[in-house]
Amino acid sequence: MNKGSETAKPQEGGSASPGKPSEASFGKRLRTYFLAGILVTAPIAITIALTWQFIAFVDRNVKSLIPAKYNPETFLPFATPGLGMLIAFVVLTLIGFLTANIIGRSVQRFGEKLLDKVPVIRGVYKTVKQLFETVLSQQSQAFREAVLIEYPRHGVWAIGFITGRTEGEVQDLTTEETINVFLPTTPNPTSGFLLFVPRKDIVRLSMSIEEAIKMVVSGGIVTPPDRRPDRAGMGARTEGLVDAEEEATNG
Repeated sequence: MNKGSETAKPQEGGSASPGKPSEASFGKRLRTYFLAGILVTAPIAITIALTWQFIAFVDRNVKSLIPAKYNPETFLPFATPGLGMLIAFVVLTLIGFLTANIIGRSVQRFGEKLLDKVPVIRGVYKTVKQLFETVLSQQSQAFREAVLIEYPRHGVWAIGFITGRTEGEVQDLTTEETINVFLPTTPNPTSGFLLFVPRKDIVRLSMSIEEAIKMVVSGGIVTPPDRRPDRAGMGARTEGLVDAEEEATNG
């Protein structure tokens, strides 16, 4: 009996060993919760911080132009964040309203004629103006479509954005019809390359511009789903075949 009781002791000790996996699983869950908290709070915190910095930047530059006797902060015992942003919005709206009539357009043309006489400044002004007119114009299709092109060599693909049709000397010197494609870099999509790609070599994507930018910025970590109708059933069938193959392999 003593021997039996002695042999039973290791079994009792062995029954206590499963406590270690439970501790490990608790630590794993804790780590998962922590990472989930970061994923939820980090984008919100970064967005708020960048927005606040932008508002503070505008406030500093706009409030410095306001005379002290017209600045509300001179009379108020507290700061007024966002006042510069509000003033800038009102001023830009008024300028847009004034330039929409005949007198405003006449003044604008007169100012452009003066700038056109300055050798260096006229080039900078025309370039910046054309860029803003292209991006902000409601009728413009620039940066409105994501495409797939082979770059930097055959068989390697990259996401680009159509900026318009190729015109002028560049199109006249090419034998095929080409499209202006802006190829952004990762993780900073504001820099990149301007490519003149033949129309037949462009693969148009169904994803939106925002989804394509997210994919570029994240380096492919954030991948939008394939929403094409002809691919929905094919994706489900492909997943089923992969699961069947994995089951056969494990079996």
